[in-house]
Amino acid sequence: MRAHEAGALHADINSRGPAWLRQPADPNDLVGHLWSATAEKADGVLAVGGVPLPDLVAEHGSPAYVLDEADFRARAGAFRDAFADYDVFYAGKAFLCTTVARWVAEEGLCLDVCSAGELSVALAAGFDPARIGYHGNNKTADELARALEAGVGRIIVDSFHELERLEALTAATGRAARVMVRVTAGVEAHTHEYIATAHEDQKFGFSITAGDALEAVRRVLAAPGLELLGLHSHIGSQIFDTSGFEVAARRVLALHARVATDLGVRMPEMDLGGGFGIAYTTQDDPAEPARLAAEMTAIVEHECRALGLDRPRLSIEPGRAIVGPSVCTVYEIGTVKEVALDGGARRSYVSVDGGMSDNIRTALYDADYSCTLASRTSTAAPVLGRVVGKHCEAGDIVVKDEFLPGDLAPGDLLAVPGTGAYCRSMASNYNHALRPPVIAVRDGVARVVVRRETEDDLLATDVGATR
Repeated sequence: MRAHEAGALHADINSRGPAWLRQPADPNDLVGHLWSATAEKADGVLAVGGVPLPDLVAEHGSPAYVLDEADFRARAGAFRDAFADYDVFYAGKAFLCTTVARWVAEEGLCLDVCSAGELSVALAAGFDPARIGYHGNNKTADELARALEAGVGRIIVDSFHELERLEALTAATGRAARVMVRVTAGVEAHTHEYIATAHEDQKFGFSITAGDALEAVRRVLAAPGLELLGLHSHIGSQIFDTSGFEVAARRVLALHARVATDLGVRMPEMDLGGGFGIAYTTQDDPAEPARLAAEMTAIVEHECRALGLDRPRLSIEPGRAIVGPSVCTVYEIGTVKEVALDGGARRSYVSVDGGMSDNIRTALYDADYSCTLASRTSTAAPVLGRVVGKHCEAGDIVVKDEFLPGDLAPGDLLAVPGTGAYCRSMASNYNHALRPPVIAVRDGVARVVVRRETEDDLLATDVGATR
């Protein structure tokens, strides 16, 4: 990406404020803060990265994930610059492919992986393993052995059994492991139950309250092959303010202080996790990286002063906040039908050629999305619509509620913004659907970075197949 282009987009992202969060005067326009920085409409046709989506679909088919390279790089750069004295780990679980891993490296970020598969992608991309962090609540001995062999920079340990495995492996191989201890701080993040990760009753981490976290630190310090970097805390996902981070930092730093006084060890690092929210609808107002950095740094420095601690080296792990807004999904409409609602109202059900196999988040998390007609201008009055998929499930919903043009018809294209995080990562072959491609766009050029699956791909693992 050209330096002046990256700088301009970076400045654009950091300058957006509450006054910018508004509905368009014309329903054919875009609600800007929901879309990637290069998305624009002309005569009703949506283009991203200079590529009109009808042209993209004509060449690559639909549905398709459209990845705005300039926007991704600008958002990565915004976090890198705002958190300049932190280690910024891109959370690969949001979306990862070799191309994205290379962009992450080129933008100066580290990389967080949480499975052997994600590690394989990172290594295949040539990512420096010393800049990789390895997460997961049930890493097998084989996975840990591979991480050690690759030279992964940090392993975030999550259980006593994992500590035992890691200690045995370091003793057997002679390879040392740099580790962080993941702790649960007892913070209730205001998010969906399944993506809140710092309260006590869940699967991740060692409890500070119960004393498990301190015991885990003791065990790491006693293990000859383990080097303790510090503590890791992650309070959840899709979080819009820093109040939860404040409570978590206070409790985690109190444990830092106790380790210093009781065990005589000053841990050099602390990871505050990620979970920074994005705008899926006009109701969402996410904080910009610069504001997050200022507030989170102030929180940590205040607590460190109160506890008499030197500020540890800090890390964060944005994933959704970088890739989420950088992707939209384009669909083709197949059918439209109206149904009667209670009270005499009506709803238009708009069926597209994808659904829960390419975006499970609406069904899984009750997530909200928006959408726009992407292939033409409409002067029809808006009607209450629901965008649904083609799978055999009543809960196969892409966009629960959206006012859409009343003249939508088969063959029209709809685009859904904010689909970069977890949509392709969680995509499935339900009903033997073929997972869509990821098409990167920049400067009027579209290129496939993850190809569309084929029926041959489906049958490749079916040992009874005859073709």
